[in-house]
Formats: sequence, C-alpha cells, structure tokens
Amino acid sequence: MANRRDSRIEPSFEGSQRAKSSDGFSVSEEDRVVPRTRKSAAKGRSAKAKSRGRGRDRSRRGLFGIATRLVYWCFVFCIWGGIAAAGIVVYYGAKMPAATTWSIPDRAPNIKIVSVDGGLIANRGASGGEAVSLHEMSPYIPEAVVAIEDRRFYSHFGVDPIGLARAMATNLIGGHFSQGGSTLTQQLAKNLFLTPDRTLERKVQEVLLALWLEHKHSKDQILEMYLNRVYFGSGAYGVEAASRRYFGKSARDVTLSEAALLAGLLKAPSKLSPARDPKAAEERAQLVLAAMREEGKISDKEYKTALSAPATRAPSYWTGSENYVADTVMDELPDLIGDVRGDIVINTTVDLNLQKLAEQSIRRLIDESGKKLNVSQGALVSIDDSGAVRAMVGGYDYSTSQFDRASEARRQPGSAFKPFVYMAALEAGRTPDSIRNDAPIKIGKWTPDNYGGKYYGKVTLATALAKSLNSVAAQLTMEVGPDAVVEAAHRMGIQSDLQANTSIALGTSEVTPLELTAAYVPFANGGYKPDIHFIQRITTANGKVLYENSGGSAPRVIKADIVGMMNSMMTGTVEVGTAKKAAFNWPSAGKTGTSQNSRDAWFVGYTANLTTGVWFGNDDGSPMKKVTGGALPAQAWHEFMVAAHEGVPVRPLPGTWKSTPSDTIVPDEIPSADASQAPPAPPAAVGQPAPVAQAPAPARQARTTRPAETVDAGGFDMPSDSGSTASIKHPVPPGDVGGPTKKRQTSILDILSGG
Repeated sequence: MANRRDSRIEPSFEGSQRAKSSDGFSVSEEDRVVPRTRKSAAKGRSAKAKSRGRGRDRSRRGLFGIATRLVYWCFVFCIWGGIAAAGIVVYYGAKMPAATTWSIPDRAPNIKIVSVDGGLIANRGASGGEAVSLHEMSPYIPEAVVAIEDRRFYSHFGVDPIGLARAMATNLIGGHFSQGGSTLTQQLAKNLFLTPDRTLERKVQEVLLALWLEHKHSKDQILEMYLNRVYFGSGAYGVEAASRRYFGKSARDVTLSEAALLAGLLKAPSKLSPARDPKAAEERAQLVLAAMREEGKISDKEYKTALSAPATRAPSYWTGSENYVADTVMDELPDLIGDVRGDIVINTTVDLNLQKLAEQSIRRLIDESGKKLNVSQGALVSIDDSGAVRAMVGGYDYSTSQFDRASEARRQPGSAFKPFVYMAALEAGRTPDSIRNDAPIKIGKWTPDNYGGKYYGKVTLATALAKSLNSVAAQLTMEVGPDAVVEAAHRMGIQSDLQANTSIALGTSEVTPLELTAAYVPFANGGYKPDIHFIQRITTANGKVLYENSGGSAPRVIKADIVGMMNSMMTGTVEVGTAKKAAFNWPSAGKTGTSQNSRDAWFVGYTANLTTGVWFGNDDGSPMKKVTGGALPAQAWHEFMVAAHEGVPVRPLPGTWKSTPSDTIVPDEIPSADASQAPPAPPAAVGQPAPVAQAPAPARQARTTRPAETVDAGGFDMPSDSGSTASIKHPVPPGDVGGPTKKRQTSILDILSGG
C-alpha cells in the first residue's frame, strides 16, 4: 500500500495524451460538473486570442529564421565552393609545366611564293598568310573584332566575370549552350597552347594561361597575336590569309564592310564562310556593324554607308592556275632547304602575265568547243632555253581539281614522240634528204598503217616528218633499233619508263606534258639539256638567302649539225605541215601528236626563246570528237606564243642545214618491194645504222619545199589528198621490213587500232 500511495496519480484537466495513465483515469473539461461562468469564458477567449498572436509571431520569426538559415548556408556553400574551386585550380594547375617555362610558341611559318617580277602567286603553310602588325592592318579590323567578340577587352584582366555571368544566364534561359563567355585573351591561350576539347581541365588551364598572357604582354600585343593566328574559315589562318582568300587583297587595304565580314566569321568560321554561305556571312557582318556603332567605333553615316556597300568577295581565290605552280614548288621545297622553321619567300621563274595568258587560252577553247568536241581538260607548259619554267597550267580549273595534268598525268604522246625517232636516225647517218618508201609494211604481226590507207611512195625524211607518216617512222625505228630511240629520248629529258618495242615509233609509251616539253628544249637552245626548274631563289623574311639556283653548265646532248637538221625538218611541220595553225611571224618548229581515237591531242613547238607544249583530252581517257594536235593544241600554242613574243626581237632557230642532193653520207636505199624475201634484219647498235633490205638506189630527191597541206586526224597525223600530186590511194609497192617482234602481253594492233 505504501508503494501505491507513493505512486499516487493526481487527476488533471487538459493534460496531454502522454499524461494519461495506463488505467485510463483522467478528467477532461467536458466532465466538469459546475458550468463555466461568463468571466471564465471571457478569460478563455482572451487566452485563445493571445495564443493566436503568439502563433503569428512564431510564424514571422520562422520566415526570418528560414531566410537567415538560407543566407548562412549559402555563405557556407560559397566558402566550400571556393575551397573546391581552389582545389581544382591547384590540381589542374599542378599538372601544367612551371610558369617560368611558359613561352609563346612560334607562329606556323608562312611560305610566300612570288613570280619572277615579285607578284604574289600563293601563300602556303599552316598559316596561309604572312604576319601583319596591328598598326599595318586596316584599323577597322581590330575595332570590329573587339566590338563583336570582347567589348571589354581593354578593361578586363584576361577573364571577364561580367561577360561570363551574362553568357551563363543566356545559356540557362535558352536551355542550351550558345555563348561561351571567353575573352580574346582566353581564345588566344586556347589557340596557342591547348586543344579544343570542352573539359573542365582545359577550361581551368585556359584561365590560368590567359592571366599569364595578360601579365606578360600588352593588350595590343595580345590582339595582334590573336588576329594573326585565329582561323577565319576556308583554310585561312590569320587576317592576312583571310583577306586574300575572300577579297583578293591584303589586310592592309580592307574596308569597313570587309572588316565586319571578317570579324563575323570568328563565331563559326566554317559555317559562316562566305565561300560556303554568302548570305549568312553578310547577315553576321551586319550584326558586327551594329555592334561597332553601339560601341561608338563608327558613326551613323559610316554605318549606313557600309550597309549600302557590302563586302564584295573575290570571285574564286583558289581557281587560279598559278596554284598548280605553287603545289609543284611545295613538293620541291623539302629537297632544297629541308624543314621550314620560319617565314620564307620563294622567288619562282614563272611569269604571272604569261601564266594568265596560258590559262585564258586553255579555258576559252574548252568553253567554246568543249561540249561539241567532248574535251574537258587541257594543260600547257612553257620553258625558256635555260630550263626555267615560265608558265604551267595543270588543268581547266584548280578549284574543282587540284590534280596537275602538266606534271603528273602520263598520256600517250602519239606522233609528238617521232622527233626522237628521227633524231636517232640522223645520229645513225641519215639526213633530212634521205629517201624512204611510204608504203604498207609488216613488222612481225604488226602492220602500222597510215591514216585512211593513204601512202605517198618515195618521200624524204623531212617530208615524212612534216606529214607524220607512220610507216616511215616505223621503218626508221626498225633500222636504228627501239633501244636507240629510247636512249635518245632519255638523253633529251624524258624521265618516264619507255618500252623498247617497235610501236614506240608512234608514241605508245606514256609521258607527262612537262617532261615531253622539256625534252624539246635542246632543239631550241642549240643542243643543251638544262636543269628544268621552277625555283630561282629562297630567302628568309629578312632577306637571308637559303637557296639560289646558280644555273651551272648544261651538258650538250645533241651535236650542232643534228640540231640544225632537226630544226630544218620540224620547221616544215609549222610552215606547211600538220601545225599550220600554230605559225606566226617568228621562226618556229614543232610536232603535233594525236593518240588512238583522239584520246590525246598534242602540239609541242618552240622558238629560239621558248619551248611550249600543249595537251588536250579527258581525265577518264574517253575519246574526243576528231580533235587533233593541229587543232585545239596548235591554236592554244599560237595564242600563247604570239603574246609571249610581243616586242621581243626576232631570233632564228639554232643550227643550219641545206638540202644537198649530191651528198653521199650514207647509202640510204629504199626497202625492196619484196623485202619479205630477205632475212630479218638484226637489231642495230645504238647510234649505228641497221642493215636494210638492199635494192638499187634511185636518184636522190631534193628536199620537198612545199609538202601537200596536211591534217592531223583519225588517231595519227596524216596527209590529206588536197593539192597533193604524190598522194596515192593504193599501196605501191608493198613492203615488209624487219623480223619478228618481242613477245608482248597485248597486241600492238589492238593498241594502235584506228590508225
């Protein structure tokens, strides 16, 4: 009981549920027996009102507490965020090299290629343009770039917190990444030192490097470095390269509207390039102009003027044929000076005026006759007597095809190869007055027919070359041997592999226009083979000479008397032969050539000043429509050479030779009508006459002075019937010269079908 009294539970009213005993003994207000009085009721209402007031106070104190706690925790988070950011900066900064070792990397060297008179051919290298100082370039360029890219450039310390905050807000509102907030200094740091990866590490390093740049360099220096290195689209790095790429002028001469277009490209160089989307580029340029006006860089009048006269793009910066020359120069450069470590200037041998003339002639003829004659490409090479290339056109349009048909395309030269056959024959003792019987012949299983089955009978070698008679060329090849012809061609300058078979007489081995033209140069300069070159001198930007072509002595490859005889014979080709369309008021000579089914048409001709070769055809080897060497190639050659020799004193071709009927240097017998009865002739030693079937020698004919007018058609250069008294339509008499040929994988008849 004592324990019970000690644990007595007193009754209570309005107690909490927790105060209730386990046995349920409790009394609530409703259990009162005595009713409440008015006074007590009023007191109760007063207590409730006070309770409500205290609730409102507690509510107000709760909101204030929440705000206080929010500020507090934000402050805490900022502290910890700052600590974390500092840790990240320290972590990624520690991964970078020591700041004492930082230095501005050298700008990618520019290779400036100029013509013989100093005109710009091209800028090559990673930059594509020379560096231009800030005070040299148009003042509109830096003003436009700062106005649109970083208007607080001259006031921030490398990082722009205001710009960064604005960019973040724009990105959050837009729901996507549209602005980066990077300053020009940060962009330069990225271009100089970092990769374009969008990572936290790269961004931290970018900021650190930007701060370092601002500490080490002035604002103008930073802006100058930026403008000379930043990418402007379409392969142009730096403001100079971009100015020339888009406007065909230097950054020094850029106008306000042009500067606005350049500055607008920096947001998205590839997408906004006027070469790709001129409309988008112009719309962006208008935004740049508005920003310049807003920043006070230009007046309202200048703004309106620029809007009314938008930038005019260069029609086609990359289409100039001089770029074929630039490509060739770049290929040769490593062998001359090794690695390029700084800006250099390359003085070439090319004459830009002649280059433009050559390009215009090739393009005009294709534009006028391309569809009608099914011809789409052409090439031209012109070389002076010293071996200097004065012009080289590698195709119709460089912008659509950078393949250089002048120096890289190997095509069958057709009859344009015959001068090496005749040269080998002359070196073996023949003369231009030597007589051969132009009649059907059979060499093994090969029968090299003249075009249309027309033969001239007994003709001199001079007439045979002017008329491009296939049977005579084949006879001469068999007499001297194919090896002698190959040796002569290589000695003159042909570098391609040549097949030493009888069909080489008709130019079945492929060569490039450059090497074929180069191989004619000894005919023009008196018998010397010069070093063919494009580069005359290479210097640094400061003028230090790194390489210079001293010329040197060119070896003699033909005797003077042979040169005279060859020039005498090939003059007939221009005067009265297959290249009459090429003739002009200068002593000139040359040879036409047309391959099977008019797949290739050539004319290589020369004066005492220049040797020029022209080729027309199609890249896929499809036949042209009866285009011959005496047609388009001769016309292009004529146009080019007339312009190239304007105002130049006339010079005769080197060497002299006159027809001497009494000359008896060698017994030049004509193959017998029944030569098939004679044993096969053994191969001749190089430079020595081969045995031929013997027959009574007729009286020697004097050199034909006016051969019949000829045409170059049907696959090979052949004479027509027009005005010819010697032309005969039936073979008289048949001839069969030589023995069996070497075994070949394909029949020469298949190769030479159609002529």
